[in-house]
Amino acid sequence: MSHPLSGINATNVINVTNGINVTNVTNAARPGRRHRPSRGFTLIELMIVVAVAGVLSSVAYPSFQSQVQKARRADALLSLMQVQMAQERWRSNSAAYGSLGDIGVAGTSTGGHYTLQVLTHTPARYAVLATATGTQARDSNCRHLVLSVDGAQIGYASGADAAVDNGAALNRACWNL
Repeated sequence: MSHPLSGINATNVINVTNGINVTNVTNAARPGRRHRPSRGFTLIELMIVVAVAGVLSSVAYPSFQSQVQKARRADALLSLMQVQMAQERWRSNSAAYGSLGDIGVAGTSTGGHYTLQVLTHTPARYAVLATATGTQARDSNCRHLVLSVDGAQIGYASGADAAVDNGAALNRACWNL
């Protein structure tokens, strides 16, 4: 008596699934049969996407940083205007303008991106320096902002260092004028 599966060899496979018999299925690809394209992305396509994303981000990031620095400069402008108002309040009740401690203003800007310092204060004039700190210190052209009041004259100066010697166009850009 022979075994019922004795007729199966490596080239003929019988697959019984849900009552359906499939015979003569070989492991090799059938001649004349089209190869179905695989779904998904190739490594080359993914590398191209990564390269394009890298180029776009290298262009966009510096522009983004510039806008962030400009927005943070508003923190310094707001704090300098607060010092100006506090100085005028102080001066209306005193013989001279005062220091930050006298006028009750903190030594840092409201956002914490600048330190404030009164450079001079006399009965007729004062000057306040805002110096960028932390990541805002990378704002190279506008790192230092000086607001000076001499009687009725208000002066705005800016610069990369304490000399605040920017030209007129760059100074206007730093002060958003």
